Amino acid sequence: MTLDEYIDAHIDAEPARLKALYRATHMHRLYPRMCTDHAQGRTLAMLTRMISPGRILELGTFSGYSTLCFAEAMPAGCVIDTVEIDTDYTEELEELFSSDPRGESIFLHTGDAAELIPELTGRYSYDMVFVDANKRAYPQYFELLLPALPSGAFILADNTLWSDKVLDPEANDAQTEGIRRFNSMVRDCADVEKIILPVRDGLSIIRKK
Repeated sequence: MTLDEYIDAHIDAEPARLKALYRATHMHRLYPRMCTDHAQGRTLAMLTRMISPGRILELGTFSGYSTLCFAEAMPAGCVIDTVEIDTDYTEELEELFSSDPRGESIFLHTGDAAELIPELTGRYSYDMVFVDANKRAYPQYFELLLPALPSGAFILADNTLWSDKVLDPEANDAQTEGIRRFNSMVRDCADVEKIILPVRDGLSIIRKK
């Protein structure tokens, strides 16, 4: 048994619907590793219950796994705006969300996250943001989000350890550099509290003071 298998065996069970979605993602999608997994999904759900947000912004929908984790755990009246740049799966995602018990509270927006952040944050106030889109653009997302969020809002950023490439001096690709720059920006920002959890590929929890 691996450590990941041990963890999965000792936490809340993965809901059947999410288990099926995870399997379908690995069967039919390119880059299925991008999909949130069991342990991370339970982490996101618990954080959602703890934060109890009124409105959630998700940057990077992919196959919808993390979206459903948020929907499962969010309080009554909470709404999710989820942003996905890939238009190939729009109908599939809309069908997935419409069949969810909280589907009326999930709104899919298609487009580039950096372009949609100003529009969405200009219209709505977000208590929680999940960043899981273009890794090269993480620093830009942070610069756009921080002044637009209210005090006490949380940013959850995925992949902030990036398969440990952040430690590899020979890893100088644009995605790794984007994550490194984002991590440094967050570290140096006095306006936020921050921590990186070694959950899967790294999950940063950032709270605006």
